[in-house]
Amino acid sequence: MAEGIMKQLYGIDCYIQSVGVKNDLEIDGFSIAVCAEFGVELSRHRSRSFDEMEEWGDDLSSFDLVLALSPASQRRALDLTRFYHLQVEYWPILDPTGLGDDRETRLVSYRQARDQIIERLIARWGPGRGFPNAG
Repeated sequence: MAEGIMKQLYGIDCYIQSVGVKNDLEIDGFSIAVCAEFGVELSRHRSRSFDEMEEWGDDLSSFDLVLALSPASQRRALDLTRFYHLQVEYWPILDPTGLGDDRETRLVSYRQARDQIIERLIARWGPGRGFPNAG
């Protein structure tokens, strides 16, 4: 969600890559649904791991900042700072996976996580372009 939202808000003003501790291959359908409410397209997005980035030749030293949204990703990012000059910020965002017993309750949790991400991005970098397709 964070990569798609950030690209919507800031476009080509920065280079953004979504990376996780592990590769889940498919993006969660609830993430796709709640981001679509704001005009953010995630259905073609593919997550990848830090290890995959290195294997595919992405130069981690070319990144200035890692935004870690979970304790596990923060640990992995901090491990990488031994080899690369990376600034790491930890943003404790709600992990909505597995929360709720029905579709609507799960969507509420995913919306909370989405909104936390939006609030943190705007607090850090300003309003950007906004969400013209919100609603």
